[in-house]
Amino acid sequence: MPPTEPWLNYHHLLYFWTVARTGSITAAAERLSLAQPTLSTQIRTLEENLGHKLFQRVGRGLQLTDTGRDVMRYADAIFAAGSEMMQMLSGRSPGGVRFSVGVTDVLPKPLAYRFLLPALRLEGVKPVCFEGKSNDLLAKLAVNELDLVLSDFPMGAEFSINAFNHLLGRADASVFGVETLARRYEESFPNSLNGAPFLLPTSNTALRRALNQWFALHEIQPEIVAEFEDTELLKEYGQDGGGLFVAPEVMDDQTVRTYGVRKLGKLPDVRVQYFAITKEKRILNPAVKAMIESAHQEVFG
Repeated sequence: MPPTEPWLNYHHLLYFWTVARTGSITAAAERLSLAQPTLSTQIRTLEENLGHKLFQRVGRGLQLTDTGRDVMRYADAIFAAGSEMMQMLSGRSPGGVRFSVGVTDVLPKPLAYRFLLPALRLEGVKPVCFEGKSNDLLAKLAVNELDLVLSDFPMGAEFSINAFNHLLGRADASVFGVETLARRYEESFPNSLNGAPFLLPTSNTALRRALNQWFALHEIQPEIVAEFEDTELLKEYGQDGGGLFVAPEVMDDQTVRTYGVRKLGKLPDVRVQYFAITKEKRILNPAVKAMIESAHQEVFG
């Protein structure tokens, strides 16, 4: 008779997950409506069944062991999937299934809309969109308040979040300006950009970092007229002739049509990437899957 495979008690896993998220037995016991001794006993039972210590005491608090961090990643995925399932089942109503998306405030809004469009078109899905700083949105993703974060920068190792970067696509950068500026700087482009008036995104954006590297590499020193975190406000100023500006090449037609400017050309080697950040390594959420497939095939295809 083959040996019986170890059986995981999901109640015990939930208790472990809650302690790890709250940081203490006391807080977790209150949240779970359990007595502290009972909760401590259940955690010890889980450790015995798994054959590993999950917590170590540091001062008066608890800290995850290396194994505990590994188990926490799986627990995050398990309970995120359970939450998604319950959300799906409870959403069988006229209101649809809630799909929460965080859009970083530096992401161009027309591009974010193109990413979101497939989810907006899905029957029975009710997208709810939030805008904010990357750190704030990732914190919400970590506690399952968001299903997805759209960003121009991948989540790095500095974030202790069990999440995954899914590349939506890469875009080269184009330079735009009103007709008078375009005529002045189009000859010998891009060498002509030395000393040209520029409206630049702020330094917390991936595009600005790429531009800074390109300017330094080619020994070009633009005249920085103004800096904007809001890319649409930047383009409004550019529309009035405030200076040249840069936008992703994938938005060329829309930029020319919307702002009445002319494209001078493409900056070689200046490229921006866009990411969907989720807690799913293997995408199961149909809205996320539709967005990623559309980005690959239609937006950047």
